[in-house]
Amino acid sequence: MQSSFTENRIFEKIDFRDGSLAIGTYEDCRFLNCNFNSVNLSDRTFINCIIDGCDASLVKLKNTSLQKVKFINSKLLGVQFSECRQFLLELDFANCMIKLSLFSQMKLKNIQFKNCNLQEADFSEADLTRALFENCDLQQTTFFHTNLEHANFTSALNYSINPEINRLRHARFSIPGVLGLLDPYGIEIE
Repeated sequence: MQSSFTENRIFEKIDFRDGSLAIGTYEDCRFLNCNFNSVNLSDRTFINCIIDGCDASLVKLKNTSLQKVKFINSKLLGVQFSECRQFLLELDFANCMIKLSLFSQMKLKNIQFKNCNLQEADFSEADLTRALFENCDLQQTTFFHTNLEHANFTSALNYSINPEINRLRHARFSIPGVLGLLDPYGIEIE
């Protein structure tokens, strides 16, 4: 099967649930207000692309390459990002709903989450060195054997992180959010 190459194209208000996004490489493309809900995007490559205002909930990403991809104002419920190709992986998120998504065992150094809802996301065994969680809701988000060294949680909300099973050296927190580090101990603070 021959794969296509698409460059510098804007896709606007397209419903891709009909299978119209061909297998191939998409470089310097913008996807604006498109519907990817439950679409199979496996085996595609996105390089330096922007996904803005899209619904990509439950999208399939098996063996998909996401290189310098920015998600803005998008809905990404239940996405298994951990199925993506790890080679040259680089993601950023702003103003996105990323609830119930899976990032386990991924190398996500320097990733930025700004104004995102990450409730019930799973970062088990991920490398989040120098990650930024700016104004993010992390309620019931899982951090288990996660590298959070130098990560910034100073404006994050509702996190519960066990310092005994995660690497937190030089991670940044603020008061009162830092109390989320005591949750595993069942301590009552008044």
